[in-house]
Amino acid sequence: MLKEVERWLSTRSWSVTDRPLHRILAAKRASGQTVSVVLPALNEEETVGDIVAVIRHDLMEQVPLVDEVVVVDSGSTDRTSEVAAAAGARVVHRDDILPRLPAVPGKGEVLWRSLLVTTGDIVCFIDADLKEFSSDFVSGIVGPLLTDPGVDLVKAMYDRPLGTAAGQGGRVTELMARPLLNMHWPQLAGFVQPLGGEYAARRSLLERLPFPVGYGIELGMLVDALHLVGLDALAQVDVGVRKHRHQDGQALGRMSAAIYRTAQLRLARGHLIRPVLTQFERGAEGFEPRTYSVDLEERPPMVEIAEYVERKAA
Repeated sequence: MLKEVERWLSTRSWSVTDRPLHRILAAKRASGQTVSVVLPALNEEETVGDIVAVIRHDLMEQVPLVDEVVVVDSGSTDRTSEVAAAAGARVVHRDDILPRLPAVPGKGEVLWRSLLVTTGDIVCFIDADLKEFSSDFVSGIVGPLLTDPGVDLVKAMYDRPLGTAAGQGGRVTELMARPLLNMHWPQLAGFVQPLGGEYAARRSLLERLPFPVGYGIELGMLVDALHLVGLDALAQVDVGVRKHRHQDGQALGRMSAAIYRTAQLRLARGHLIRPVLTQFERGAEGFEPRTYSVDLEERPPMVEIAEYVERKAA
């Protein structure tokens, strides 16, 4: 491991207990900064309501840490929107944001568009499929941004159990993302959960970053933030254990392909020769191929979008 990373681990890697809530609140009052929490959601009616309810109760009603909770629904066919609204979130549908630009499927697309419908100086992203959710996920990653002006982006780190096996949940991280980062961006080798969906950042950073529209968003954001603000502006906080719905092996394969493509673009700013992935499923007559497109699109930094610039100027 690079000496720089060893130093970073000792100075930019914390536990949620390192910043008591009263200290975070005092820093928020002193700075006057506001905090938005965004949950990207697609068919998450079973979990999204509990997450919203915990954030509202713990961090809005009990203490004034979070200023708004926004669920961006990316086309759910279940009751995600109704459940989220009933729990107290403001629900916005992806296709209603920046309608002049047709939306494409993907998590990164939703996060990018969320910058247009939130107002916080700090934006905190939380996946909507978490189980047994704790508000420490929010306060833990928002805390350093409020208490340390030199920090621009904070990722949560945690154990990810897979069934009864501790620490076995990050399969794409261990098989794809971690090797890529260690080989090509060794400064980022200290991140425990580089692909984790729980992270917070200053709006002033997020609006200057391009957003891969799909699964490459987390890796792309880390790499681009490293180049834009440097390693010491990035941090991570241990928030305990993350339990969520796991995807099957083929879904993980598609995720890996998108992540590799995101890395490849950043390495060479070139083009994939064949931006598709073929997988196989056993059918009535043997193994049948299924071919999927790999996410090709990225959204530009939000500061290049006229509607966003106009909103900031208003």
